[in-house]
Formats: sequence, structure tokens, C-alpha cells
Amino acid sequence: MNNIPSVDLADFVSGDPNRKQKFVDEIGRAYEEIGFVSLKNHFLDDQLVDELYKEIKAFFALPVETKKYYEVEGLGGQRGYVSFGKEHAKGKKEGDLKEFWHFGQEPEADANLIDEYPKNVQVSELPDFNKTGMEAYRMLEKTGIYVLRALALYIGLDENYFDHWASNGNSILRPIHYPPITEEPKGAVRAGAHGDINLITLLMGASTGGLQVLRKDGVWMDAIPQEDELVINVGDMLERHTNNKLRSTIHRVVNPPKEEWDKPRYSIPFFMHPRSDMPLNCLPECIDETHPKAFDDITAGEFLYERLVDIGLIKK
Repeated sequence: MNNIPSVDLADFVSGDPNRKQKFVDEIGRAYEEIGFVSLKNHFLDDQLVDELYKEIKAFFALPVETKKYYEVEGLGGQRGYVSFGKEHAKGKKEGDLKEFWHFGQEPEADANLIDEYPKNVQVSELPDFNKTGMEAYRMLEKTGIYVLRALALYIGLDENYFDHWASNGNSILRPIHYPPITEEPKGAVRAGAHGDINLITLLMGASTGGLQVLRKDGVWMDAIPQEDELVINVGDMLERHTNNKLRSTIHRVVNPPKEEWDKPRYSIPFFMHPRSDMPLNCLPECIDETHPKAFDDITAGEFLYERLVDIGLIKK
């Protein structure tokens, strides 16, 4: 395998049961084998993508002191700006060569979650920044829910099993800026080797290069989607919930060749988290004699807290 498999969401929503099953089988097998796919025909249109990139490039071009005004202490980086080098991969001391922003869930009033989630930070210098970010958030959330429906069917669950947990979930949209590299990095890369915390991650911007996925045989493989495709991978929560049936694969963003150090890189992952009270207990459908229960029971909120401590965003 020299690239991650490509799947077409149009098959799943086509109304044709054969095409729908084809999508379920393709994405399920890919997530058992490599943990990554590239997805075409998602719900993000080109105009919204262009507008989002324009807004985030304008934000990261603001003076450092302006950006730091939006870095909110005590939130563990859940909303607003996180400055350069703050986050590191689990088990690594060197900070990643990136700065980023977090848009978070704005739950519906009847979800009874308004007090649970911090409010989004509003950027006064850019009047369209927050509106555009949340429009993209909604389209990525919608895409993610359809992917989770396919995975529910693959596992043998009701198609809408994940809907309640993922709708109004604790998801995060993270525009990332990897600035030009100005000197030899001392052991640091743009994003150290890691697995994602959440259920699934939907990534915009991987087509600019640098994303690598660790295959089962221990070889790093470049993930190169088409320009209009999202890269979608399994996170640790879903791996745990499916008792290792679906794989959360280690991945990284490597530094470019030296002749390209002067180029910035932007990527925009959507980390799809469930509501914090979702039990991540191993599903009975994924446990048998060959695959005994591999994890203790835990909720999504408890698991998230543990991992935010591990990566340095929350200090104990």
C-alpha cells in the first residue's frame, strides 16, 4: 500500500443499497487495515473552503501580541489561540513547530450542554472569522456523522448509534499554521508522531504535503489525497470503543526539505469528539474469544482529560 484508500461519500447517500454497502465495506476494511481514508463528495463546498483559508491566513498574519490577546488561560487550549510550541506529542518534550486556533461546539439549546462548553473566543479584528469558522465546523460535523453511521453498520450496530453522542459533541475545529522554518530544528518537527484522542478526525489541507502514516510493517507512508478530498482517520476513543477492531494509526507531519523551509503550511483538522458522558466501554460486538476485552471502562470526558495532561495542554 503506497497511499491511503479513497472512498466516495456519494455512494453512502445515493439511495442505492448496493452502493451504500460498498461504502460501508470499503471504509470499514480501510479502518481495520490502516486507520485512514481520503473522502470525496463531503459537505464542504469549494467557496467555503476558500473563505476559511482566507480568514485563518489573515488571523495568523496578525502581530504576535494581538494573537496572544486571544490565548485564554485556564481553558487547556480548548478555545481561542494556542501559541507556537505550546503543544507536544505524548512522551515528547520538544514543542511542535506550530500555532493554532480552536473553534468549539455551540450546542443547541435543548441539548442542555450550554454550561458545559466554554464560549468561543470572538476575534474583533476580523469580522467574518468566527462566522466562517463555524460554518465550516457544521459541514465537517455533518460529514463526520455520516462516516460514523457507516462505521456503526460495519460494526453491527444500529445505523444511528453515534448520532446522539456526536451531535452537540465536544468537537474542535483547529486551523493550524506551521510557520516557515528559520533555523535547524533541535529534535522538533511540525507535529510529532501521535495518535488522535477523539472518535474520528477530518482533515483539510493534507494535500499540501508532510502528513505521514505509520503502516503495520513499521514503514512511514506519505498520505496524499486529491485536492478536494478530506483525510479522515480513526482516533483513540473509537479504537478503544471498538476493542482495537478499528485502528487509531500513529501519524506525524514532517518538516519539509530545506529548500522549502521558507514556505508556511496550513492545515485544518476537525477533531470529532462525543459528548463527555459517552461511555467508551468496549462494545460487546467487538469482543470474542480471539479478541478479549482490552480496555477498562471510562467515559469520553475522563479519557480526554487524561490525554490533555499527557500532551501538555492541561497542567496537573
